[in-house]
Amino acid sequence: MSLTPHTAEDADPRELWLASLRLLFWLLVLVGAVVPLLLELPVGQTTRTGLLAWLLVGLALYWLYAGLGYRPLLLIQMLLFSSAAFLLTTKAGLVLIGIDRLSVLRRTARGLIIAGAICAGINLVAMLVALVRRRRLARLSGRA
Repeated sequence: MSLTPHTAEDADPRELWLASLRLLFWLLVLVGAVVPLLLELPVGQTTRTGLLAWLLVGLALYWLYAGLGYRPLLLIQMLLFSSAAFLLTTKAGLVLIGIDRLSVLRRTARGLIIAGAICAGINLVAMLVALVRRRRLARLSGRA
């Protein structure tokens, strides 16, 4: 028995289906519950975005550990979310020492978060496409 979980590359159709459902669940929780909650926090925009970025880093680590998707896309997500978290932490640190005028860091981080979210969407769609293909191949090989 392997200690590392399957990724989408080597998952059978059942594992791929379950992983797709889990990934969709986490995306829905993030969009439906966590983001609105973060928007209600009585902190500044940089702090809210920074909290979201760190949450996304943790979630991407979980997705990578749990094998919820294609490893290259998951690694790109980790890079994008980690870069955004770093930029926002840097921005918050600069604000603490009195440098308020570097909003380019927040805008860049927001772009990185959006790019990472697009990767997550592509990951989910790719998993569903692979699932449909594998089921179709299984049906065709069963008839032959």
